[in-house]
Amino acid sequence: MYKDGKIFLAKSDHKLYLEPSMANRHGLIAGATGTGKTITMKVMAESFSDMGVPVFMADVKGDLSGMCLPGVPSDGMQDRVNLLGLMDFELHGCPTRFWDVFGEAGHPARLTVSDMGPVLLARLLNLTQVQSGVLDIVFRVADDNGLLLLDLKDLRAMLRYVGDNREEFTTSYGNVSTASIGAIQRALLRLEDEDGEVLFGEPALDIRDWMRTDRDGRGYINILSSRRLIRSPMVYASFLLWMMTELFERLPEVGDLDKPRMIFFFDEAHLLFDDAPKALVQKIVQVVKLIRSKGVGIYFISQSPSDIPDEVLAQLSNRVQHALRAYTPAEQKAVRAAAKAFRENPDFDTEEALQELGVGEALVSFLDEYGIPSVVERADIMPPQSLMGPADEEYVQKLIIRDEFDLKYRESVDRESAFEILERANQELELLRRQEEEEEAVEKQRRREEAAAERRRLKDEERAQREYEREQERASKRRRDTIERAASNAASSAARSVSTNLVNSVMGGRKVNGKTMAKRAATNALSSVMRSGSKSILRGLFGNKR
Repeated sequence: MYKDGKIFLAKSDHKLYLEPSMANRHGLIAGATGTGKTITMKVMAESFSDMGVPVFMADVKGDLSGMCLPGVPSDGMQDRVNLLGLMDFELHGCPTRFWDVFGEAGHPARLTVSDMGPVLLARLLNLTQVQSGVLDIVFRVADDNGLLLLDLKDLRAMLRYVGDNREEFTTSYGNVSTASIGAIQRALLRLEDEDGEVLFGEPALDIRDWMRTDRDGRGYINILSSRRLIRSPMVYASFLLWMMTELFERLPEVGDLDKPRMIFFFDEAHLLFDDAPKALVQKIVQVVKLIRSKGVGIYFISQSPSDIPDEVLAQLSNRVQHALRAYTPAEQKAVRAAAKAFRENPDFDTEEALQELGVGEALVSFLDEYGIPSVVERADIMPPQSLMGPADEEYVQKLIIRDEFDLKYRESVDRESAFEILERANQELELLRRQEEEEEAVEKQRRREEAAAERRRLKDEERAQREYEREQERASKRRRDTIERAASNAASSAARSVSTNLVNSVMGGRKVNGKTMAKRAATNALSSVMRSGSKSILRGLFGNKR
């Protein structure tokens, strides 16, 4: 309850206030299940809202939506009001906005893969140190080449790209093994099985949209519906860690203010640190230490202070400790540790009081206006002014639709990013490869045709050569036959001439001497040869046709 410029949270024998100027020194709300942690968180959130400070709350159990409506009077509430002597207690709702990673019970709360970064993403995917190093290389390659990593398909495309070109990137960025690429791809499959892919995309959440006030100057309470999200503890924790680091990186230094710029309540805070690597815990500690100077207060809600690492616990100055149960030696040790964290009050034993507190009671210690922790007080917590339980879902949906951010975040946008660019490059490479294959096929066909034509030419030349040689052989044979016939004719002519002269000599014809006979025989033979040669020449010119 915001009163007199302070947050009136509880009452012992006097009223206990949380100083607004010390609210950014962070805090812890702890206690066993059912002891009143959620009520304490609601009362503080209402008071910050009335002060004009925007608030973020993770609604793990689904009972915070009622903060948008005024509370309902009841006998139990009236008894609490009378116990605390609240004469001016009024029931009222708070300006509330609803958010949901899945976009069902609020505006979609998305972020990009690049926004989350390799460190948080490696933790989300539960990667080894070597695999985390490869993931860091993938992010560096994407950044150096101007490739946006907006959603998981972009990251998958980049992993394939780096894996396919790992020899090139190994020389420039470090070793990239196929096994690590495969392990990261399998981790992404597990994340998708947990509906983790809905966390990534655009329009990405602008954290400054949570730092708004209404027309009356009251801070908006931003409620993240986490009933479904908490089923994937790693996704839930990674989203909260991203919000914290995003605020740290984007907000300017403001130093100590009269009141904080924003307050975060992280319910089920142990999930932030479960199985977290040392480097990540160190980063959280650094952010918690330094974000105070940016006007942001972080309040962790968990069952036991032991759920929070000591390095972080040391930064939580404003504490509300509800009852702790000690049934085991480990639980008894946790109770003793929680009791020793308070500045001792001589009026009661803190360790015993921790185990005796009833529902709605707590041990309270806040920083005073000088930053000094107050003596621990056993006190009764204020009742909330808004509705205790959840609001009607239909009413919540109407608020979501009427809200100014509905149009901004309702529809997802898939603009050009690494997936589209690499897909287009792959298509262009595939087209080029096909063109080269087609050109190579055409060239092979051309070479085959040329080879076939060359074979036909050689075969035709070989056939023509054989035909020429056969023709030459036939011509040579014809010449031989001609000569032989001429010789035969000459011999026959000479023989006839001799025979005629002999006959004439015997029969008493004109006498011819031997010399004359020889001359005639030679002349007849020569004539016969000439006739045979002329006929052969004519047949060679005109063929055998008559």
